[in-house]
Amino acid sequence: MKIVSIDVRILRNSDFRRLWVSGAISGIGSWLLVVAIPVHVFQLTGSATATGLTVALEAVPALIVGPWAGVLLDRWNLSRAMWLADLASAAAVALILFADSADRIWLVYVAVLAENLATTVFRPAARALTPAVVGTGDELAAANSLSAFSGSVIRLTTPPLGALLLTGPGITFVLIVDIVSYLLSAAVIASVSHRRLTPNPQAGKGFQALREGLRGVVRNKILSGILIANGVFLTANAGATALLVPFTVERLDAPGPTVGYLISGLGAGFLLGAALSPKALTWLNIRDLLIVTQTAVGAAFFALFNAPTVPWAIAATALIGFPGSILLITAETTVQRVAPTELLGRIGSLFFAMDSLTVVIGALTAPALTKLAGLPLTLNLIAAFAVLAAPVTFVAVPSHPAGLTRSRHYTV
Repeated sequence: MKIVSIDVRILRNSDFRRLWVSGAISGIGSWLLVVAIPVHVFQLTGSATATGLTVALEAVPALIVGPWAGVLLDRWNLSRAMWLADLASAAAVALILFADSADRIWLVYVAVLAENLATTVFRPAARALTPAVVGTGDELAAANSLSAFSGSVIRLTTPPLGALLLTGPGITFVLIVDIVSYLLSAAVIASVSHRRLTPNPQAGKGFQALREGLRGVVRNKILSGILIANGVFLTANAGATALLVPFTVERLDAPGPTVGYLISGLGAGFLLGAALSPKALTWLNIRDLLIVTQTAVGAAFFALFNAPTVPWAIAATALIGFPGSILLITAETTVQRVAPTELLGRIGSLFFAMDSLTVVIGALTAPALTKLAGLPLTLNLIAAFAVLAAPVTFVAVPSHPAGLTRSRHYTV
């Protein structure tokens, strides 16, 4: 029985092919940095706090600018916005080349802010440009499926490559590869013929538009419940991410670049979970599926943070990725189905801002708690906090039969 099918015929569309290639190239460079930057900061400073601050700074631009990016991009040439963002990201990464000592760590912080500010423009522009070049029918679903699949493959394969490059050629080589990836991505995306859908007549109303989106979430128990419960879960996830390098070095007694193999294990689990998620959505109602996956991820966090060896830790990260991907896909799909069409963009931006806020809170709180309680206890507290998302979901999200939320017009 076929669980997942990827339709590559969409690549016959030349504009989408360029868009897909651009995203894949820049994605490879970005995932190399997922390993390289935390390891580089920890090696320069030896500080979990400095590493956590780096992770937190990645979320700041999306938190501040994210809610407004969609409105602004409605007035821009989308492909131009994307290749300009790529050039800005390349310049930001180049700045890290000069951060070769602890007293120059501020250059990394500036670069991280600048790169993620550019990413805050690039990602929503890419999401808006995709339906502009493929339409909104079956080809859009095929395009999104192919992009998600290739993204999962990149997540699976690139982190261990980053670990190998760090232990071999070193951080300078990794940074140069990332700079080149952004430049290549910009060159490819610049060749896309610019087309856009009819602008939303509701766009561009500033605070009024954002308030309408906020009311849309508050008045819908499913949306507000998922927003709150996801906030708890993603805060724990951010804390775990901030401490992943210290955990690898101090608890597993392994070199910092080994974290790349842990992330690769996460990618393997994510790929399997993504393939199974369409079936899972038919087995349980939304609330129960969220509760089961949140509990499973929390249990896998306990297994990871108490793993005796690197192979056990890699297996535990795969166990995190499997239910974790189903959890995230279920939440995203439910939001897309439940949110009113006219509010979907604004509601999506609010969820994106909440995600960024949890990253800031988790990435700053976890290292601070480590100083008070020590690394082992902090890691297990993070796992317990992830499990806490399950009872929050039970209380905040109403129960409905599986498949009931497939109608975009369903409201509570």
